[in-house]
Amino acid sequence: MDVLVINGPNLNALGQREPEIYGSATLADIEAGLVAQGAAAGIAVAPFQSNHEGEIVDRLYQAKADRVRFIIINPGALTHTSVVLRDAFASVKIPFVEVHISNVYAREDFRRHSFLSDLAVAVLTGFGAYGYGMALDYVIEKLEVWSRE
Repeated sequence: MDVLVINGPNLNALGQREPEIYGSATLADIEAGLVAQGAAAGIAVAPFQSNHEGEIVDRLYQAKADRVRFIIINPGALTHTSVVLRDAFASVKIPFVEVHISNVYAREDFRRHSFLSDLAVAVLTGFGAYGYGMALDYVIEKLEVWSRE
């Protein structure tokens, strides 16, 4: 697998949960689009979602064992709370892009801090579901550059 796409807590409710903030696309819609986008570029994309912090941490360590080349993650609320997730990313050393559907800087103050952003190679926030595709475009470009090196 080339790219793992991780979605954290409550993202399984996309399309139903606060559509005025998160839009009408479901997580299944987003994942299907990313898998197709990756396939068109010759990149294997695997989606994963969990509402449980420990499962996400376990998946990160499995990604290292599987030699995943890049991760795209929308950690949801774990962005603002999870030192455990930060430590796991620091440990596995897999490059990742952090994605947020809403503009976290236009929301509550506590959403403006991320425990992950300084470890991420890029952060996209406020582009809606389109941000995932932008992140994958970036990842595809990076993987192509790395394959030429």
